[in-house]
Amino acid sequence: MRSAAIEQIHAAYSFGASRWQVMRHVILPSALPEILTAMRVGVGFGWTTLVAAEMVAATKGLGYMVLSASQFLQTPTVIMGIIVIAAIAYAFDLLMRWIERKVIPWKGKM
Repeated sequence: MRSAAIEQIHAAYSFGASRWQVMRHVILPSALPEILTAMRVGVGFGWTTLVAAEMVAATKGLGYMVLSASQFLQTPTVIMGIIVIAAIAYAFDLLMRWIERKVIPWKGKM
């Protein structure tokens, strides 16, 4: 909410906007860039945590595959697993950037 300029809030109230309208049309659009950036970071941390959890306590998944292949010195499998993990992480990042462009086209223009 701190990203909304107080002048914009006062201007909306002076034009007769209700509290709900100020929240919906001034405060939420101002806060959306930070919200979606935090979601993007959260998706990255979530993916990293998932792969790490698969390495620690799973019997299936990419993390388990990479860890078990490394124990049997299957270097091509390890490298391919790392590439797949990175490609999926990059795809998640591209998806979040696309969502940001569609939902908040004004980002960086306020």
